[in-house]
Amino acid sequence: MADEERPHSYLIGRTEVAARALPAALYLVATPIGNLSDITLRALETLAAADVLACEDTRVSRVLLERYGIRRRTTAYHEHNAAEAGPRLIEAIEAGQSVALISDAGTPLVSDPGYRLVGEALDKGIRVVPVPGPSAALAALTASGLPSDTFLFAGFLPVKAGQRATRLKELSPVPATLIFFESPRRVADTLAAMTECLGGERQAAVGRELTKTFEETRTGTLADLAAHYGQTDTPKGEIVICVGPPLAKDQDAGDVDALLASLAAEMPASKAAAEAARMTGLPKQALYRRLLELKADGEKPADQPTGGRRHGDG
Repeated sequence: MADEERPHSYLIGRTEVAARALPAALYLVATPIGNLSDITLRALETLAAADVLACEDTRVSRVLLERYGIRRRTTAYHEHNAAEAGPRLIEAIEAGQSVALISDAGTPLVSDPGYRLVGEALDKGIRVVPVPGPSAALAALTASGLPSDTFLFAGFLPVKAGQRATRLKELSPVPATLIFFESPRRVADTLAAMTECLGGERQAAVGRELTKTFEETRTGTLADLAAHYGQTDTPKGEIVICVGPPLAKDQDAGDVDALLASLAAEMPASKAAAEAARMTGLPKQALYRRLLELKADGEKPADQPTGGRRHGDG
């Protein structure tokens, strides 16, 4: 029996599970960003059951499919063939077939192909079904310690220095945590540009190889991170940079530092950070980290943990 004629199924451990038929629709399926165990059961069933499986790179997707025993023929859909492949996928759905779209990793359309296809499907009255799961942007945000109540995903910055600076200056006043994807070859230059355009005092985090064996999250001010990556070898793996919100209006770094020093003279560090957060509207975690930096050369705050594990230090 040919692979395409086999009953559609997937593996959970060593158990083969039959996949239920899917109604005609466009399914946007999130796939792991590194650790293949992060796939959801719903994603597996959707990939196994879809009549058409469209992949950004069929060779990359084959690794995931083989891991879970999904024997399906795939078709390529990426930014270079979208004009030709997209209409064929729309026609398949209009003919009553289900189409699942996946990118190389993470959630489709998040700095990946698919935006045009979704627009065409909606214009045709076709149902679009998100199958949520891994996202590098959200994984980095949750591990960063930066405010997550309001955030802006800004994708990749322009490669040219002038255009990058212009974009950063546009984003500088946005009152939210900013999330960027970046190439490891450009991370040092990008952090240096962020320091200049956004302010070196802003808290930030660099996530690397998220969910993989050598996962690392390094936190600090933009100036500190720019100095670190400016002195080290080019890092390996995918990079996500998170930058905390700007200081509250009319408050510069010197004012905040003076407030923290004053409060810390009267109360433990965590309470001082909480009180400063109440007074300034700035995130408590960022203020606490800044207070520890201010006291690094002097007496440690009374409630600073000792012997703890540093984020990202092996």
